[in-house]
Amino acid sequence: MNLRDVRRSIIEPALLLLPAKMESPQAIVMLLAIGLHESRFEYRRQIGNGPAKSFWQAEQGGGMVTGLLRYRVDSVREMAAGLCVGRGVAPAASDVWNAIERDDVLAAGLARLLLYTDPARLPALGDEVGAWELYLRTWRPGAYTRGDAAKRAELRRKWTANYAAALEVVR
Repeated sequence: MNLRDVRRSIIEPALLLLPAKMESPQAIVMLLAIGLHESRFEYRRQIGNGPAKSFWQAEQGGGMVTGLLRYRVDSVREMAAGLCVGRGVAPAASDVWNAIERDDVLAAGLARLLLYTDPARLPALGDEVGAWELYLRTWRPGAYTRGDAAKRAELRRKWTANYAAALEVVR
Protein backbone atom coordinates (compact mmCIF):
# COMPACT_ATOMS: atom_id res chain seq x y z
CA MET A 1 0.00 0.00 0.00
CA ASN A 2 1.26 3.48 -0.87
CA LEU A 3 2.46 5.34 2.24
CA ARG A 4 0.70 8.56 1.27
CA ASP A 5 -2.55 6.61 1.00
CA VAL A 6 -1.92 4.99 4.39
CA ARG A 7 -1.38 8.40 5.90
CA ARG A 8 -4.46 9.94 4.29
CA SER A 9 -6.94 7.05 4.60
CA ILE A 10 -5.85 5.34 7.82
CA ILE A 11 -3.56 7.37 10.07
CA GLU A 12 -5.13 10.83 9.70
CA PRO A 13 -8.69 9.55 10.34
CA ALA A 14 -7.42 7.66 13.41
CA LEU A 15 -5.72 10.75 14.81
CA LEU A 16 -8.97 12.70 14.44
CA LEU A 17 -10.57 10.27 16.89
CA LEU A 18 -7.98 11.07 19.56
CA PRO A 19 -7.17 14.26 21.47
CA ALA A 20 -5.50 16.90 19.30
CA LYS A 21 -2.25 16.55 21.27
CA MET A 22 -1.83 13.09 19.69
CA GLU A 23 -1.50 14.51 16.19
CA SER A 24 1.97 15.55 15.07
CA PRO A 25 4.36 14.92 12.20
CA GLN A 26 6.49 12.90 14.62
CA ALA A 27 3.56 10.62 15.44
CA ILE A 28 2.77 10.11 11.77
CA VAL A 29 6.38 9.18 11.00
CA MET A 30 6.43 6.67 13.86
CA LEU A 31 3.15 5.06 12.78
CA LEU A 32 4.32 4.79 9.19
CA ALA A 33 7.75 3.44 10.12
CA ILE A 34 6.36 0.86 12.56
CA GLY A 35 3.69 -0.27 10.10
CA LEU A 36 6.31 -0.66 7.40
CA HIS A 37 8.60 -2.52 9.75
CA GLU A 38 5.92 -4.85 11.04
CA SER A 39 3.86 -5.61 7.93
CA ARG A 40 5.00 -3.43 5.01
CA PHE A 41 1.29 -2.43 5.03
CA GLU A 42 0.62 -5.71 3.22
CA TYR A 43 -0.32 -8.15 6.00
CA ARG A 44 -3.07 -7.73 8.56
CA ARG A 45 -2.34 -11.14 10.05
CA GLN A 46 1.12 -12.29 11.01
CA ILE A 47 2.82 -14.38 8.36
CA GLY A 48 2.64 -18.06 9.27
CA ASN A 49 -0.70 -17.51 11.01
CA GLY A 50 1.02 -16.16 14.12
CA PRO A 51 -0.71 -14.36 16.97
CA ALA A 52 -0.39 -10.79 15.67
CA LYS A 53 -3.01 -8.82 13.75
CA SER A 54 -3.24 -5.45 11.98
CA PHE A 55 -0.64 -3.57 10.00
CA TRP A 56 1.00 -2.84 13.37
CA GLN A 57 1.05 -6.55 14.30
CA ALA A 58 -0.57 -6.45 17.75
CA GLU A 59 -1.00 -9.55 19.86
CA GLN A 60 -4.15 -9.96 21.94
CA GLY A 61 -2.24 -10.00 25.22
CA GLY A 62 0.24 -7.33 24.16
CA GLY A 63 0.48 -3.63 24.81
CA MET A 64 -1.61 -2.40 21.90
CA VAL A 65 -4.70 -4.40 22.91
CA THR A 66 -4.85 -5.75 26.47
CA GLY A 67 -2.16 -3.37 27.68
CA LEU A 68 -4.12 -0.28 26.65
CA LEU A 69 -7.48 -1.60 27.82
CA ARG A 70 -6.01 -2.27 31.28
CA TYR A 71 -3.53 0.60 31.39
CA ARG A 72 -2.73 1.96 34.87
CA VAL A 73 -3.58 5.55 33.90
CA ASP A 74 -7.34 6.15 33.71
CA SER A 75 -7.13 8.65 30.86
CA VAL A 76 -5.29 6.18 28.60
CA ARG A 77 -7.78 3.40 29.36
CA GLU A 78 -10.63 5.83 28.68
CA MET A 79 -9.11 6.97 25.38
CA ALA A 80 -8.63 3.34 24.29
CA ALA A 81 -12.20 2.45 25.26
CA GLY A 82 -13.55 5.57 23.56
CA LEU A 83 -11.67 4.76 20.39
CA CYS A 84 -13.11 1.25 20.41
CA VAL A 85 -16.67 2.41 21.03
CA GLY A 86 -16.28 5.09 18.35
CA ARG A 87 -15.38 2.36 15.88
CA GLY A 88 -18.26 0.12 16.99
CA VAL A 89 -16.16 -2.38 18.91
CA ALA A 90 -16.66 -3.44 22.53
CA PRO A 91 -13.57 -2.52 24.56
CA ALA A 92 -12.78 -6.15 25.37
CA ALA A 93 -9.44 -7.63 24.37
CA SER A 94 -10.80 -10.44 22.20
CA ASP A 95 -13.22 -8.13 20.39
CA VAL A 96 -10.56 -5.50 19.79
CA TRP A 97 -7.97 -8.03 18.66
CA ASN A 98 -10.38 -9.49 16.12
CA ALA A 99 -11.50 -6.04 14.94
CA ILE A 100 -8.02 -4.68 14.24
CA GLU A 101 -7.50 -7.28 11.55
CA ARG A 102 -10.11 -5.50 9.44
CA ASP A 103 -10.36 -2.00 10.97
CA ASP A 104 -7.16 -0.18 10.05
CA VAL A 105 -8.32 3.10 11.60
CA LEU A 106 -8.91 1.44 14.97
CA ALA A 107 -5.51 -0.27 14.74
CA ALA A 108 -3.76 3.01 13.90
CA GLY A 109 -5.47 4.77 16.79
CA LEU A 110 -4.42 2.06 19.22
CA ALA A 111 -0.88 2.11 17.85
CA ARG A 112 -0.76 5.86 18.49
CA LEU A 113 -2.03 5.37 22.02
CA LEU A 114 0.65 2.76 22.65
CA LEU A 115 3.31 5.29 21.60
CA TYR A 116 1.68 7.81 23.93
CA THR A 117 2.24 5.52 26.92
CA ASP A 118 6.01 5.87 26.61
CA PRO A 119 7.26 8.45 29.13
CA ALA A 120 9.66 10.04 26.65
CA ARG A 121 8.63 12.61 24.08
CA LEU A 122 8.28 11.43 20.51
CA PRO A 123 11.64 11.65 18.75
CA ALA A 124 12.26 14.73 16.62
CA LEU A 125 11.86 14.33 12.89
CA GLY A 126 15.08 12.83 11.60
CA ASP A 127 16.02 11.21 14.93
CA GLU A 128 16.08 7.72 13.52
CA VAL A 129 18.00 6.31 16.49
CA GLY A 130 15.51 7.75 18.98
CA ALA A 131 12.67 6.38 16.86
CA TRP A 132 14.26 2.92 16.86
CA GLU A 133 14.65 3.01 20.63
CA LEU A 134 11.01 4.07 21.05
CA TYR A 135 9.89 1.23 18.79
CA LEU A 136 11.90 -1.29 20.81
CA ARG A 137 10.49 0.01 24.11
CA THR A 138 6.87 0.07 23.04
CA TRP A 139 6.54 -2.86 20.59
CA ARG A 140 9.09 -5.13 22.29
CA PRO A 141 9.57 -7.15 19.07
CA GLY A 142 10.27 -10.80 19.72
CA ALA A 143 12.29 -11.22 16.53
CA TYR A 144 14.74 -8.67 17.89
CA THR A 145 14.87 -9.72 21.53
CA ARG A 146 15.22 -13.42 20.67
CA GLY A 147 17.40 -12.82 17.63
CA ASP A 148 21.11 -13.37 17.36
CA ALA A 149 23.52 -10.58 16.44
CA ALA A 150 23.00 -11.08 12.70
CA LYS A 151 19.20 -10.97 13.02
CA ARG A 152 19.36 -7.86 15.18
CA ALA A 153 21.62 -6.15 12.64
CA GLU A 154 19.26 -7.11 9.82
CA LEU A 155 16.25 -5.68 11.70
CA ARG A 156 18.18 -2.51 12.49
CA ARG A 157 19.06 -2.01 8.81
CA LYS A 158 15.44 -2.64 7.86
CA TRP A 159 14.31 0.00 10.39
CA THR A 160 16.70 2.57 8.94
CA ALA A 161 15.18 2.13 5.48
CA ASN A 162 11.61 2.10 6.80
CA TYR A 163 12.15 5.22 8.87
CA ALA A 164 13.63 7.06 5.89
CA ALA A 165 10.62 6.12 3.74
CA ALA A 166 8.20 7.28 6.44
CA LEU A 167 10.07 10.52 6.94
CA GLU A 168 9.91 11.24 3.21
CA VAL A 169 6.09 11.13 3.34
CA VAL A 170 5.94 13.70 6.13
CA ARG A 171 8.60 16.16 4.98
